[in-house]
Formats: sequence, C-alpha cells, structure tokens
Amino acid sequence: MMAARVLLRSAVRATVLSGRPVHVRGVSGGIPTDDQQATGLERAVLSSLKKGSDPYSVLKPKQYVGSRQDPHIVPSIHSKRLVGCVCEEDNTAIVWFWLHQGEAQRCPSCGSHYKLVPHELPH
Repeated sequence: MMAARVLLRSAVRATVLSGRPVHVRGVSGGIPTDDQQATGLERAVLSSLKKGSDPYSVLKPKQYVGSRQDPHIVPSIHSKRLVGCVCEEDNTAIVWFWLHQGEAQRCPSCGSHYKLVPHELPH
C-alpha cells in the first residue's frame, strides 16, 4: 500500500511539473458495486433478485412445517423427483423416496409431508 502511494505521488508531481492537467482515474470514483461490475448471467440473477424472484434458487428456501396443510415444497421440471429426508437433525442416515406430482406425500420414516410443484426453467 505504501509503494502505491509513493508511485501515485510521484506521478502527480511529474504531471504537475510538466504543466498537464492531473486526472487520476479510479481514486475519486470509489469502489464499484456488484451491480456496476456484474455481467452476463450474474447481472441477470441480480436484476431478478431485485424484482423479488429467485430463478436459480440461490436464496435459502422458505421453512415449512411439514404437515399436511403446510408441506415442504419441492420444485421439479418433471412429474416426479427423488427426495432425501433427514428425519432428525443429528441423524446421519438419509431416507430416499420418490415424490410424485399431485397430493402431498409423507416421508416413510418420520411422516413429514412433501409436495411436488412444477417449476419452469428461466432460460
């Protein structure tokens, strides 16, 4: 950091002595934000997040109770999906089962309800 300051000062002194106007780029403008330097897919994701949508599921999903009235929502582009349920928080085993579109289904081990909902890909 010290070397950068010395180089900047010497460059400013050299331009002042030469009589040219001093324009130091980037020093007075500040650090660009994520929105200013994002391009491509990252820019599309940031703009959709500002609008309130989450097209690529980058945010943490909403927590559901897992009951029949408030089942865990599982998005899928197909009519069925393989789901893994960790029935207890400290459990190391995962219970896998197929979830089909339609009514909410129960986990065969703990009884939590899951519902498959159709999901459209953004592209």
